[in-house]
Amino acid sequence: MTTRRTILVIDDDPAMRDSLAFLLDVNGFAVMTYETATDFLDHFASSTVDCIVSDIRMPGMSGLELVRKLKADAAACPVILMTGHGDVALAVEAMKAGAVDFIEKPFEDETLLRAIGEALRTQSAVPADGSARREAEARLVDLSPRERDVLRGLVAGKINKVIAHDLGISPRTVEVYRANLMAKTNVRSMSELMRIAIAAGL
Repeated sequence: MTTRRTILVIDDDPAMRDSLAFLLDVNGFAVMTYETATDFLDHFASSTVDCIVSDIRMPGMSGLELVRKLKADAAACPVILMTGHGDVALAVEAMKAGAVDFIEKPFEDETLLRAIGEALRTQSAVPADGSARREAEARLVDLSPRERDVLRGLVAGKINKVIAHDLGISPRTVEVYRANLMAKTNVRSMSELMRIAIAAGL
């Protein structure tokens, strides 16, 4: 029998914690839940956790602060952040700090399971120095200069309206560019696009 991978859920909403614990349990994971990042850090042993799924906005320490703390402590455990619609800029900042992914609430069960699967795969197959950047740059090679401008705005955490104002185009045109970015880089989510852009050094 294979050892069950341990996923740790941190969320101050009890209903969300219970629902995620149930979802992960029925999909074959061992689950531990905590109400706050501080509770978790008080009991943390990195060897017992394969992946952390944390809300980004919590009382006390935020998900972003948790990512920075784990990185400072050289903990190798991947962190996936759950974010409200208005927290995307914060989530992008957290990815730059070391989070492996973010998913926007509300999300489908499959979205979370896919993100966890990807995080566990990435953790067990860390690429050689420089290859991740080259691979990311290759996926951005077909972008037009204006598409790159829009992507830089997204990486900076700006909303469509602000990007449109900065570039002197309409918000609707920004939406078209965003769709082009997703298609050209062959990604399924904004977090995947952000991960590629950050890896490429944008």
